[in-house]
Amino acid sequence: MSVAETEKKQLLTVSWRVRLAIALLMSLAIITISVTNRLLTDRFTESTRNRAELRIALYSGNLMAELRQNAIVPQLLSRDPELISALETANYSLSTQRLISFVDEIGAASLMLFDVDGRTVAATDRNRLGSGHKSEPYFVDAIRNAATIFSSIKVEGGGYRFVYSRRIQNAGATLGVIAVEVDLQKFERAWAGISDAVIVTNSTGEIVLATTPLWRGLTETEALASHTPQSAIERAIKATADWTALPPDAYLQGEGVMRLENKIPFRGWRMTSYTTYASVRERVNAVLALEVMAFAILLALAFYFLSRRTAGRLAIFQRESAKLRALNAALQREIAERKRVQETLAVAEQTLEQSSKLAALGEMSAAVSHELNQPLAAMKTYLAGAGLLLKRNRPDEALSSFGRIDDLIERMGAITRQLKSYARKGQEAFSPVDMASALASSLSMMEPQLRQRQVEIIRILPDEPVVVMGDRMRIEQVMVNLLRNALDAIKSQRMPKVEIILSAGETATLTVRDNGPGIENLDQLFEPFYTTKQPGDGVGLGLAISSGIVNDLGGRLTARNGQNGGAVFEMQLPIMGSETSIEAAE
Repeated sequence: MSVAETEKKQLLTVSWRVRLAIALLMSLAIITISVTNRLLTDRFTESTRNRAELRIALYSGNLMAELRQNAIVPQLLSRDPELISALETANYSLSTQRLISFVDEIGAASLMLFDVDGRTVAATDRNRLGSGHKSEPYFVDAIRNAATIFSSIKVEGGGYRFVYSRRIQNAGATLGVIAVEVDLQKFERAWAGISDAVIVTNSTGEIVLATTPLWRGLTETEALASHTPQSAIERAIKATADWTALPPDAYLQGEGVMRLENKIPFRGWRMTSYTTYASVRERVNAVLALEVMAFAILLALAFYFLSRRTAGRLAIFQRESAKLRALNAALQREIAERKRVQETLAVAEQTLEQSSKLAALGEMSAAVSHELNQPLAAMKTYLAGAGLLLKRNRPDEALSSFGRIDDLIERMGAITRQLKSYARKGQEAFSPVDMASALASSLSMMEPQLRQRQVEIIRILPDEPVVVMGDRMRIEQVMVNLLRNALDAIKSQRMPKVEIILSAGETATLTVRDNGPGIENLDQLFEPFYTTKQPGDGVGLGLAISSGIVNDLGGRLTARNGQNGGAVFEMQLPIMGSETSIEAAE
């Protein structure tokens, strides 16, 4: 055997080895890409679903909170002695101004007072004065029933009005109706800034709220058939253009959007959201592009090694020179293709980075909006009160309101610092609340008032934590109200003192005792608009609202006079884990 034949045999052996290595590399590439595709699609789809569930739970909670907040207003205003007197005497000169003074504190869209004939005699919107509502359902149903009535009325051009109404009685005689209009369209405006499509349907399946205005008044099937939302469905369909070569369920599971539904515990309402898979496609595509590029580089190196081995024996195999030139040309095309892939990958990486930043910004914005909602509402109330006090030439009390606003700003700063390190999942049910921690927050909020006077504060707290199921912000609202009432009661005392006792037994009991003059009329203490303060210092709604909050949490709020003088208030809430706390949470 000649040397040339031996070298040719060796070259053929090496060539087969290289070909076997390339085949193994291609098989490994196909398996790796397939497994990565399946795992990452499942993982990113699940994370997208979790974020969508978090958003719809947050939206449902905000909507339910708005409805509950306005539901109690007609009951309170139906007992207002000034409105009752105006209906009895037909003197409505001050009624409109009275309603306007309530609307900012309550947070309703508008308030209207009707006489027994359905005529608008007072309203926060003066353009409605004198209009007739005798045939409207919110007037007719309120006249016929003793309870608060909720009505949703279609308006021309699409959309609904949502109204709570209740009849006003005195001595068994029906005098008129008080109506509170709830602004739920503000949620539509808030949802319009997201990529999801959101709808709210009533018990009959009609859409009452939607990110697409043309959907209102239709059923879900009719809405999707006639008005497909640009922001969700069509975007998802367009985004699938680069996946036509792959099975449709490889990344989307045969669907262009993700549909989630959540029940709203209010008259059979439901909330539905449609979320695209665009983020899943982008993230999976980016990882697969990296893997394809890596295997392409390995394949190119393998071809490059084969060409080097072949070029060394070019003189021996002159007859194969044409094939070698063709192979070199193929390698050049492969290298050019690899460069184009790298450029495409760079663009994809920049797009992915920008999308990740926008997603993180959106999640942080939603968390900040949710966490700062209550402090901002409280600041609005304090600012409104301070403005009224300044108009009445009471600057000292206005400065007290500004001090409370400063305290709320500090709390908002603490919230934003916490949001940098964690994200809290919204929930519709109550959550565990440490009563001692809530009490500390309430005393911190009352610090401006405590600094103005030398008040002896005595706190008696148990060694073990006392945990209840409830809403922390509402519990702190009750605590602040009890502390404020105690401070008002000891204004005239030479040695003012307030005792705060927290104990745990069958219930968690918070006792607030002062050394003031005590309570003269215990029977009317928790009735709306009953107050012993000077005119302008309060409207008598604090204890009524606090009692309603404690009742909603499954507990009770009581008051009595102490044996040694002063007033004693007790807030009793069920301990977490007890049957009462479970029923209250439900």
